[in-house]
Amino acid sequence: MPRKSLKTLPTIIQGRRISIRKLTLADADDIYRQVRVKGIARWTLALPYPYPKDGAIKHIRQQQRLWRLGKTYSFAIVSQDTGRPIGAVALNRVDTKHRCAEVGYWLGKKYWGKGIVTEAVQLLLQFGFEQLKLYRIFAMAMGPNIGSRRVLEKCRFTQEGILRQAVLRYGKRHNFINYGILRTEYKKQLT
Repeated sequence: MPRKSLKTLPTIIQGRRISIRKLTLADADDIYRQVRVKGIARWTLALPYPYPKDGAIKHIRQQQRLWRLGKTYSFAIVSQDTGRPIGAVALNRVDTKHRCAEVGYWLGKKYWGKGIVTEAVQLLLQFGFEQLKLYRIFAMAMGPNIGSRRVLEKCRFTQEGILRQAVLRYGKRHNFINYGILRTEYKKQLT
């Protein structure tokens, strides 16, 4: 896959209201404060609740290791008003042979409903398609997570299918809705 060296990849991408930047250990306290709030983990499989005190440090170290391996590119979503992390967005399961990756994200509860994740995902698409030269980016959202599904639709992802009752979360089964966007579809948005 034609791709820039890890050393030349941008580690910060500016948006209108936010930026996304590579996670650092200095982000641990802010991340812990955001994800320990009940409700953040509700629709994510990767975040436990209650969130352990040392969870953010372990998570950041793991994400930094995966970045060096080219398997995951995890960014803090940073408010331009405060300069502090308010969430995270990542390209996970990067497949260099097939040039695909999965997008994932979460946001602090007080920032919900303001279009911040939509902007963060758009910045991540820019990184994935323009820097990593990916061909396809996909995402999965639990059926009842209307907010996440709207983010993907606003970012022009196409619903590709439903994995019926594929996930068990807090004792209830939920559908996983699959979404995807191709490089050509992303490029059309830019014109």
